[in-house]
Amino acid sequence: MDNLKRNIESFLQDANSSLTLEEILSVIDGVNASSLALNDTSWLNMLSIEKTPPLELNLLNLRRARIIEIEGSDNVETSKTKVDKLRTILREMNVNGLILPRADEHQGEYLPSSAERLSWLTGFNGSAGFVVALEDSAAVFTDGRYTLQILQQVDQNHFDIEHITENPPIKWLEKRISKGDRIGFDPWLHSADALRQFESSIESKGGKLVALDANPIDQIWKDRPSAPLSPIVPHHLSYSGKPSAEKRKVVCEVLRQNREGAVILTSPESIAWLLNIRGADVSRTPLPLSFAILNENEHVSLFTDIRKVTNLVTTHLGNEVSIFPFNDIGQQIDSLVNRDIKIRIDPKSNPAWFERYIDTNKGIVSYGEDPVLALKAIKNSIELTGTRNAHVRDGVAFARFLHWFEENKSLGQLDEIGVANQLKSYREEDPLYKDQSFDAISGSGPNGAIVHYRVSPATNRILRKGDLYLIDSGAQYLDGTTDITRTLAIGDPGDEARDRFTRVLKGHIGLATQKFPKGTTGSQIDVLARAPLWSIGADFDHGTGHGVGSYLGVHEGPQRISKTPSSVALQPGMIISNEPGYYKKSSYGIRLENLVVVQAVNLESADREMLGFETITFAPFDNTMIDASLLTHLEVEWINSYHASVRQTLGPLLPPEVASWLEKATMKIQ
Repeated sequence: MDNLKRNIESFLQDANSSLTLEEILSVIDGVNASSLALNDTSWLNMLSIEKTPPLELNLLNLRRARIIEIEGSDNVETSKTKVDKLRTILREMNVNGLILPRADEHQGEYLPSSAERLSWLTGFNGSAGFVVALEDSAAVFTDGRYTLQILQQVDQNHFDIEHITENPPIKWLEKRISKGDRIGFDPWLHSADALRQFESSIESKGGKLVALDANPIDQIWKDRPSAPLSPIVPHHLSYSGKPSAEKRKVVCEVLRQNREGAVILTSPESIAWLLNIRGADVSRTPLPLSFAILNENEHVSLFTDIRKVTNLVTTHLGNEVSIFPFNDIGQQIDSLVNRDIKIRIDPKSNPAWFERYIDTNKGIVSYGEDPVLALKAIKNSIELTGTRNAHVRDGVAFARFLHWFEENKSLGQLDEIGVANQLKSYREEDPLYKDQSFDAISGSGPNGAIVHYRVSPATNRILRKGDLYLIDSGAQYLDGTTDITRTLAIGDPGDEARDRFTRVLKGHIGLATQKFPKGTTGSQIDVLARAPLWSIGADFDHGTGHGVGSYLGVHEGPQRISKTPSSVALQPGMIISNEPGYYKKSSYGIRLENLVVVQAVNLESADREMLGFETITFAPFDNTMIDASLLTHLEVEWINSYHASVRQTLGPLLPPEVASWLEKATMKIQ
């Protein structure tokens, strides 16, 4: 490490560069906190220095050495030490407690490591969590997906474990707060709507919710990772389908209709779509972390770490996008306030900081949904072509995986981590592959019954004869995002499992084949996927479908299919998942997922506009698990037709031995 540093300092001196070694190390630490692969050298473009091959080699080696150095650091603190430090800093801040969600300033699904405050404090690393810490008690809240995981990860000597819906944080806090108590919060981590609920509850008990100037966790987290740093890159028109100027014009028309002069965008997904840019600041979703203000004149102020902005992206963005450091956003809001411009914010997703800042400065707030969400959900023709192409290539990778699995499953040597890695290796061969779209859910036997199971070395299980194996995975390709789940038998899992598998498949078919009037919401058709299970007194405790982005988030709103009431109608061009399931605790899990596109359909007898679904995922279902006696004639026809399309689409693209296997795997059922 020291030799590398000396070499680089020598290069800097020879080049008479104003860039310092400390600045280079800062960039490298940020790059290592991002999701950029080690073999990705694009980050070198963020360094303003002429790069010779020897210098580049030293910089790449320094990045690797820095990873080893940080991973080798030993700064393990117990839960007690962390909680004691937190309570000390809270007293110094003159508050009696803290509410802490698992969230960052962007309310994203995937957080950079520097924002994993809840995980650092408690040890719990599930994707849904909340902490309330008081002077003499503390609790961690999560949902039913993580019931077992949270018990394994959290020290219950220092934290109560609570179900977030059965005993939500507000209710837990109400029972423990006293008159005059001051409960602190970080206004960057809570939406305005979420805070209002806490504020009302706390004030009803005589307490007060207090905005903190700094996050107390950041004050005590001494080895906190750097903020992620990856170059912003253009997302070319051949993938995006519409120029940014055209998108901005449509969004601004929404603003003008509401007599709003500007909108604050805090979702990096919305900003990435609007400006046709991508990045690698977080894992699994190609995002550049940023904020933006879109003015009604279609000009954008983009706030980010300006080191991410290379000449390439500056040219791409053009003159209608001005780039500022994050800290300049207050100054830009002041400019809007001083001109009496009505500023739109989304109280469900914007950090509360924005509402409070505008209010404090006597600005005019207009409440409304992020206007990009609805537009981004409806894919244009180029995006749809891209995602269809991506799903064909993904299907090829998945067919190769299924063939490999069939060849090896009975050997007794496969484990959950190894199987997921094998699938990933097939996908990585695609030149347009960029990342997984989420951490694969790879669960066998009882682990498959955990809906959002995350395999780890501690839980990794050998696949055994008689098991059901559930693999839920996807990929980020430059032209589309995929998500597929299949449940595979190893030997004979038994008649009950086959019955439940077939009922899940019947629900999948019921949804895939349904026609519905324009204006129908996902909640109105959710029952179709559940009816075969309901008929025997069974169900599944998750949504049936989520929206999917175009080389963006694999979980995208506002559309969804679930029991939860929704006012969002399904519209042509939306991509959504179809994934009913069944889970028998401690035994097995079943989920069958394809992605579908909402499309217009022509029915001769129809007296109104009708819609339906086009299935775009290509992979066979495990025929050994289908009990044909439970199927209707139309359901058998659908399975045979779907398998024929899988065979015809993928067969010519597969190696001969895989194509031969696919012929057998997609044989007609009677």
